[in-house]
Formats: sequence, structure tokens, C-alpha cells
Amino acid sequence: MFTKKTIEDIEVKNKAVLLRVDFNVPLSKDGEVRDDTRIRAALPTINYLTENKAKVIIVSHLGRPKGIFDPAVKLDPVARSLSRLLKRKVIKVDQTVSEKVKEIVSKSSFGDIILLENIRFNPGETKNDPDFAKNLAELADIFVNDAFGTAHRAHASTVGVTKYLPSVAGFCLVKEVINLSRLLENPARPFCVILGGNKVSDKIGVIKRFMEIVDCILLGGGMCFTFLKAKGYNIGKSICQDDYLDEAKKLLKKVENNNVDLYLPEDVVAADSISESASFKVFSVTEIPSDWYGLDIGPKTTELFKKIIKKAQTAFWNGPMGVFELEPFSHGTEGICQALADLKGVTIVGGGDSDAALRKFDLEDKVSFVSTGGGACLRFLEGSELPGLEALDDK
Repeated sequence: MFTKKTIEDIEVKNKAVLLRVDFNVPLSKDGEVRDDTRIRAALPTINYLTENKAKVIIVSHLGRPKGIFDPAVKLDPVARSLSRLLKRKVIKVDQTVSEKVKEIVSKSSFGDIILLENIRFNPGETKNDPDFAKNLAELADIFVNDAFGTAHRAHASTVGVTKYLPSVAGFCLVKEVINLSRLLENPARPFCVILGGNKVSDKIGVIKRFMEIVDCILLGGGMCFTFLKAKGYNIGKSICQDDYLDEAKKLLKKVENNNVDLYLPEDVVAADSISESASFKVFSVTEIPSDWYGLDIGPKTTELFKKIIKKAQTAFWNGPMGVFELEPFSHGTEGICQALADLKGVTIVGGGDSDAALRKFDLEDKVSFVSTGGGACLRFLEGSELPGLEALDDK
């Protein structure tokens, strides 16, 4: 159940609506949007607002400009992409808070779409500066948060503005919360979780939470090497968070006391360098050469993981199994993607690189739901508060 007010709970006709979205999209070398997934995710909310004669003032960040102007992450390519998708004009302004912006907003018509410049060009954004938030809020009558990917950030455009405006959720934010909640509220069993990526530190909270509710956890990607080293194996030059070795040991010990099966790789694909042209070979995890890098789960592990996933009724995946961008080390991740695509139960994928992998193997439409926010998704599932969600008005 979604407990916050949404755009359907408030009158938006002839209102100026400040809409926070997550248009933090990858750009190509020629400066165009390379993947418009996050832009498309916001279209239902934008269309609803314009169809109901609201004046839509869109706010987003792009990249990490750290409070200073950076021409490489201006939102002009985003404006072009959004305009193409909507098949209509988008008014792009080169500032966020100024007299010029206020004038443009006041002169625009209800039903118009205005895209402000990258919100993170302003130092007050990430500091959640109250004066900056107030100035931003003065542009509108209502605030709508549709940016799940930034809901774990207490910034001016996600939390600060809610102190000055009626604040509700957009359709994308609602969809995210409802779908991710399916994993925590009576999921169909067996419930299998697959975790990869490089950083154990990003996944510790999720692993601890899932130990209480899932049937099995499969660990791959760069993060598995911290656990393998914690078990006493030589991992060569593989990535490892040494400052999390003790935490990994504690988790492995805790698994023994919980009724949860945790699987680590039995074999890996290792190489003498991290490149497409590297010499590579499959090794048992007990035999990784000291000067080689583990870059993917091996074929034996891939088949084991696929066999386990096949039995699941609910599956959640976050983080690739290897350096899938390089063909020799993509097969473990491809195997997981295919296993999830073949599963008939509920399959939820935690955004970020996992989403990119699904698209690479043309399987994105074969899973139940793909989150638009990797970090926010993990924070939600580990039970941490999402400030951008909590700040919205209750029903």
C-alpha cells in the first residue's frame, strides 16, 4: 500500500507544478542521450500533468558537477530527447533560480513544459540550503517528486521544497515503491536474491535484511572476492574491499546460523589484464594465479546459479556478475539475465548496471520490473528511510 499522496489526490488544473525527475542519463561522445530509459519513466507523470492543464516546471540533475557550472552536463541534450519523446516543444532555460526564470515561468501558459538547467550547478542543492529551496519553491504552487533514483538524498529539490509546497508523488515513484514492496511483503517462495557489482559496502545492509526473508543468496561480481578472501582463498589481483573483510566473515558466520543458503562462485574467469585482448582462463576459486584478475563467474558457477534461479518463484537481482562490458567476461552476467528472463515468477531488477546488462542482451522486457534507481533501490530494500519519500504529504 502506498501511504503518501499522489498527483491523483490533488487538483493540478491551472497550477504551476514543480516536478522533480531523475534525468541523470548517460550521454554519448557527441553529447546526445545514449539511453533514455529514465526519461521515458517520467512520461506518464508529465503527460498527466499537461493533459490536466498544469504548467510543468521540470527539475533534474545530470552527473556530479559539485555546485559549479559544467558545460559537459548541461541539460540541452535531455531537452531534445524529451521533446522528441513527447512530440512537442520543451522550453529549456539556462538557469534554475533567477529573475529570468521567474519571468519565463510567469509568461508561459498552462500545459507548457519548462526544463530548468542542471540543479546541481547550484551549491545549495546538495546542501539542502533552505534559502535555495524556498526560491525554487516560489516558482510553483505544487511539488511532485517522481525521482525515485534520488529519493535517498535529502537535497533542496527532493526534501527542502516540501517545507513550502503541497508535496505529492508522481506515477514513477509510486510504481517503484509498490513493486519493490512485493519483495518484502509475503513474496512467493522460493525467494532467490542475486547480488553482484564491485562493492560489498553497498550491499551489506541488503544482505543482512535479506537473510531474514529469503531462501537463498547468490553472490558474484567483484564483491564476491572480498568474501572469498575472507574464507582464506588467494584472489590474486581481484578487486577486494579489505576494510570489509571482518564484516564479510561475520556475515558468513551468520549464514550458518540462519536458514538461508548463501552461494559463492566455485570457479571464475580470470585474466592477466582488464582488457578485451587479455589472456584469460577459467580457474577454480582455490587456484586463481597471484598476478591475475578475477573478472567474471565461471561456467560451472553460471550453470549452478541458473539452476537455482530456475526453481525460484520470486527473484531479485542487483549487480553484474563480471566486467560484462568486455565480451570475454560477459557470459556470467548474460547467463543470469537469461535465467531471469525464463523465470515465470516475479523478477525484479535493481537498476544501474543490471539494467544496462538486460538491455545489452535485449532482455529488459522479459522481467517483471526494472528499478530506475540502483542506490535508492538498495536503501529501500535494506529498510533505510528515503528522505525524498518520507517528506511527501501523507494520505
